[in-house]
Amino acid sequence: MAKTSSPSSATDKAGLHPRNRHRLGYDFARLTKASPELAGFVKPSPAGTPSIDFANPRAVLALNRALLLADYGIRVWEFPEGFLCPPIPGRVDYLHVMADLLAENQPAGIPRGKGVRVLDVGVGASCIYPILGRAEYGWSFVGTDIDPTALAAARKIVHSNSLLHGFVELRHQTSRLQTFQNVTQPGEQFAFSLCNPPFHADAGDAAEGNLRKLRHLAGRTLPRDTPVVMNFGGRSSELISQGGEIGFATRMIAQSARLPSLCGWFSCLISKSEHLPAIESALKSAKVIEHRTIPMAQGQKKSRIVAWRF
Repeated sequence: MAKTSSPSSATDKAGLHPRNRHRLGYDFARLTKASPELAGFVKPSPAGTPSIDFANPRAVLALNRALLLADYGIRVWEFPEGFLCPPIPGRVDYLHVMADLLAENQPAGIPRGKGVRVLDVGVGASCIYPILGRAEYGWSFVGTDIDPTALAAARKIVHSNSLLHGFVELRHQTSRLQTFQNVTQPGEQFAFSLCNPPFHADAGDAAEGNLRKLRHLAGRTLPRDTPVVMNFGGRSSELISQGGEIGFATRMIAQSARLPSLCGWFSCLISKSEHLPAIESALKSAKVIEHRTIPMAQGQKKSRIVAWRF
């Protein structure tokens, strides 16, 4: 029987998962010591504490590099300008939540090691989920993407960091409308799949969404003709999909029903709560035996993971 739950253990008072090493904020002294390039972007916040300008994509990139080096052992993290530079605390939270799902009814707790295989739908040029999942839990990953340039960048990251050698396989998805077909093999199985889907239906929607984000970061109203600079970057293949987030997620649910044994859990990150009724309807149509809607938060940013299984 399908059910929806919001485990109280999923997040702590700061909004991030209790195992998230970033839940108490950033130690900029430690991070700049590990990665001196970050120092040029650190300045006092309005409260007088060290911070960066999160509207500046170069500052965000420098912070991420410092975090990956200091906390996850990644020494080389390079990809072409314009690709998505993901917020690391939120990305690793997704993995911690899925680890909790895997641990349910397991006397030994969270399963770890290379034998736990994860399917990353839309791995991106940053290869961020395989990096974090390998560092935190020792899992192995198959990452798929429709963009050959993104895959080439991700391969360079894998080849340049010994932590990832033998733990990450990358596959090209040739269809924008397929999630699992073309990139999985008959009889193949994964502990779970994860996905951070394109949020927008077209370029205009993407620009308006980023302008809202910039207004929030600036703390004031900005004119509609304000130049849009993506602070976390993102190319069209990462931001835009037919039907936007809801179209992508509902297609993914329908396609998972055709391969119900592919993953122990299927999952997708959903940014907009108003999309949940349509997703609930898609899950019902797919005849899943169980589903969860698990809240996520990083500061004032709210989202949720929808996970389901057959």
